[in-house]
Amino acid sequence: MRRNLPNLMRSPLAPFVALLANLLLVFGLYIVARIEYLFENYNYFCAVISPSRLWNVFYGGYMFDRSAIVYTNALYIVMMLFPLWLKETPLYHKLCKWVFVVVNSLTLIINLGDSVYFPYTLRRTTMGVFNEFKNENNLADVFWGELLVHWYLVLLATGLIFLMWKLYVTPQVSSSQYVTAKQRLAYSGLQLALLAAVAPFAVCACRGGFDQSVRPITISNANEYVERPTECALVLNTPFSLIRTIGKDVFHVTEYFKSQEELESVFTPVHKPDSLHALNAKNVVILIVESFGREYIGALNKDLEGGNYKGYTPYVDKLIEQSTTYQYSYCNGRKSIDGMPSVLCGIPMFVEPFVLSPQSMNTYTGLPGLLRQEGYQTAFFHGANRGSMGFLAFAKKIGFEAYYGREDYAADKRFGGDADFDGHWGIWDEPFLQYYCAKMSEMKEPFMTAVFTVSSHTPYVIPEKYKKVYPEEGLIMHKCIRYTDMAIGKFFESARKQPWFKNTIFVLTSDHTNLSDHAQYQTDIGGFCSPIVIYDPSGEIEPGMRDGIAQQIDILPTVLGILDYNKPFFSFGCDLMSTPMDDTYAVNYLNGIYQYVKYGYVLQFDGNETKAVYALDDVLMKKNLKGKVKEQAQMEREVKAIIQQYMYRMKNDKLMP
Repeated sequence: MRRNLPNLMRSPLAPFVALLANLLLVFGLYIVARIEYLFENYNYFCAVISPSRLWNVFYGGYMFDRSAIVYTNALYIVMMLFPLWLKETPLYHKLCKWVFVVVNSLTLIINLGDSVYFPYTLRRTTMGVFNEFKNENNLADVFWGELLVHWYLVLLATGLIFLMWKLYVTPQVSSSQYVTAKQRLAYSGLQLALLAAVAPFAVCACRGGFDQSVRPITISNANEYVERPTECALVLNTPFSLIRTIGKDVFHVTEYFKSQEELESVFTPVHKPDSLHALNAKNVVILIVESFGREYIGALNKDLEGGNYKGYTPYVDKLIEQSTTYQYSYCNGRKSIDGMPSVLCGIPMFVEPFVLSPQSMNTYTGLPGLLRQEGYQTAFFHGANRGSMGFLAFAKKIGFEAYYGREDYAADKRFGGDADFDGHWGIWDEPFLQYYCAKMSEMKEPFMTAVFTVSSHTPYVIPEKYKKVYPEEGLIMHKCIRYTDMAIGKFFESARKQPWFKNTIFVLTSDHTNLSDHAQYQTDIGGFCSPIVIYDPSGEIEPGMRDGIAQQIDILPTVLGILDYNKPFFSFGCDLMSTPMDDTYAVNYLNGIYQYVKYGYVLQFDGNETKAVYALDDVLMKKNLKGKVKEQAQMEREVKAIIQQYMYRMKNDKLMP
């Protein structure tokens, strides 16, 4: 083999082979840097020193390392595989070597240096550090001081960089080997083909996977591989954290109110219940139904189409007859990744998805985390592949102790396994909701669970056996809504037979809205209309339509209010059971505009001034009442307080009471 290697390094494949060898060398450097990070901060990470925990950490680290390596070595990859025979000279390959060594020396130094900074932040450094210290003038002193204390890191970095230089593999191919036009064309064609073959793998590495459900991997995905949020720093690497937060520091604190006291007097997300009752330990079940917009639900649109609209949800319509709903109800974002923090943490989407921002690594919890502290068993269910949409990581972050996905369903012999996979996203809603019900019956009460369905989603398909039952009608989405509605109906049929049913509070909402064929649901605010349905089988909560405003971020405080939870908690929403209906509100963000719904109006505010005011009964938003509504000034004051609280708390890691 050694005899063949020199020949290979002189062949047309030499640049490709050298590239692979050198990138493997970089992976080794990242592994060494992670080990150093572990031992530099051993007291923080000693809990992970076990074979299984270390495997999770280093496997997760591989996912993030490959992304960072491709991002930082993109130029080097192109240089090595550039399809031109003239580049094959000693001078060119010396240039390639210098680019490689300089770039990867910088990333190594950044990784090693950040291990020293970790105790101050308990997380990897992001681009926010440049804003954090932009007004400091003593950073040079601090830097040199730390350098002297951590001299051994200087030695380690020097040794590793020397090894990288010595172990670098240089192709021995020469441009003089290619004399004829045919030889040159063949060589260039091969390099072009190799470059084209490498490209999709590079994109895969950057995104985090090939699967269509995988969004670009972000720092919050590190939660998937750890037991504690602090351990995320060990999974991540600093170059990745910096790259993925470039331009993502979207939370800027605007000081509408000069003092914290004045701000708190207008709005605070910290709730301090005054209940002296013991916890009413009912089970909590939250159904987050994919794209299940309010528009599709007949029971919530009795005036639509002149009172003739039937909708596409006969089963949910029957559920609503026994439930509490609201005259106006909204989601707080337009993406699935917005719905999760809104529903489960009381955190709306402002500017950019919260889970894609550096602030997703702040300290915060959600409904499962709060109830877990009260002795609840908690679990999250999602019919897609484990980790799809980053839900596994987020679920662990906010306190779900168990997660069940497609793989878990397939492993349960009571159900149909992967035969029930829809071929696109996950397990069909009907069988997965039955699995959800069965798994809850195995849990110890009290429990808190949430399920995120998958079937009512592009590419808008339903199981073959239901294609004649739910034929195409109206929008392509409607047959999917009918199917998912049926699946929800069957879920409640099964749930009613369980001993835990009457001791359970059910909440049904959607993650966001979807395709629309009614003008009033195609407006700025209409595109956020989602159901908020609260069902109490015990009858303690009086069913009916309430003349108020509800939103996803109200779910956490409302559920805690029903349970007589008597500790402080954090949410930007309100308790719908105790808040006067005139004081309920909703807020969301759309393309640079904050929309604030209260007092019978929708106010649109761009962060500096009000752009429009519409009456809520002006469903098509045709008449701008800016400057003509006496409530406008108060609405401006309140939405400014919400925005400032949001930005201040995001920037300063104050998402706990």
